[in-house]
Amino acid sequence: MGILEGKNVLVTGVTMTNSIAYKVAEIAQAEGASVVISNFGRALSLTRRIAKKLDPEPAVLELDVTSEEHLAGLADALREQGFDHLDGLVHSIAFANPETALGGAFLSTEWGDVGTSLQISAYSLVSLTRACLPLMGEGGSVVGMTFDARISWPSYDWMGVSKAALESASRYLARYVGEQGIRSNIVSAGPLDTIAKKAIPGSSSFNDIWAERAPLGWDATDTTPAAKAVVALLSDWFASTTGEMIHVDGGLHSTGA
Repeated sequence: MGILEGKNVLVTGVTMTNSIAYKVAEIAQAEGASVVISNFGRALSLTRRIAKKLDPEPAVLELDVTSEEHLAGLADALREQGFDHLDGLVHSIAFANPETALGGAFLSTEWGDVGTSLQISAYSLVSLTRACLPLMGEGGSVVGMTFDARISWPSYDWMGVSKAALESASRYLARYVGEQGIRSNIVSAGPLDTIAKKAIPGSSSFNDIWAERAPLGWDATDTTPAAKAVVALLSDWFASTTGEMIHVDGGLHSTGA
């Protein structure tokens, strides 16, 4: 019996097979969960193609976290897929304009781009959870993804600020939904060669830093360790853990110079 046996899980932001979200969906299914995945806009057709690689093929929802209509209809959309309750929610959503909010443009980024990044990358953790609450009456687990935003990184700029907001939002979410038996945690992964990373100018330099300094070493092509951490947090094995950030980065966060 898998550690997610009988659980219903929504995994957002599934894109390519090299995304953390895809690997989470794959492992969650292997551990016994029923999974629904989501995306929106131009990426939705890609997600529908990628879904065919999962076994069983999960339902794909169109979900734009900036759309009040989509959020208001999410619980009903999940019910239509046979989810009378939801045990787990994986927030794997982030966006910052690579031309104006990343790559060293920090001091010149206008509020419009900053606001978009904050809404999609951080506030959506709360708005998405709120939309799922009608199905989480029996408790559950919310897990978000970050790239350790306790410190600044070259080129990461307003996405770093947005991730810091995400990490803080998760702690506050843990405070306010804990009485409903819902946990909120974050997984901080090291640099992985995903579509999101490739959109960050100069991000390839992160691989060099991790290769040199991570005590356990680091494989930027392997999303499995991060995905396993997410699945573990979705399970009952972390029944009393909330408001936490788990590092899956080969130990680099623990090192100095």
